[in-house]
Amino acid sequence: MADTLKKGSRVTGGERDRLAAELRRRYDSGASIRTLADSTGRSYGFVHRILTESGATLRGRGGATRGRARQQQQQQPQAPNSSMEPAAQPQA
Repeated sequence: MADTLKKGSRVTGGERDRLAAELRRRYDSGASIRTLADSTGRSYGFVHRILTESGATLRGRGGATRGRARQQQQQQPQAPNSSMEPAAQPQA
């Protein structure tokens, strides 16, 4: 597919539909947007737009999810520290 595209040329009509179908097939099979952009000689934004226009469900970003991990740690109950002695009870 990459051989048929001239870098920077407009992709319209049936050619755009064929490209969208091919990119969506490859994306749904696990290829990243960046990989698709590199293989077609197009920009990340172009491939993202074509996938969106074709109705593809875009995956979330990969990598660290620091915010989510921090929230999960805060929600987990903390185990009592066994090295601490119980508080003394006041005597009546």
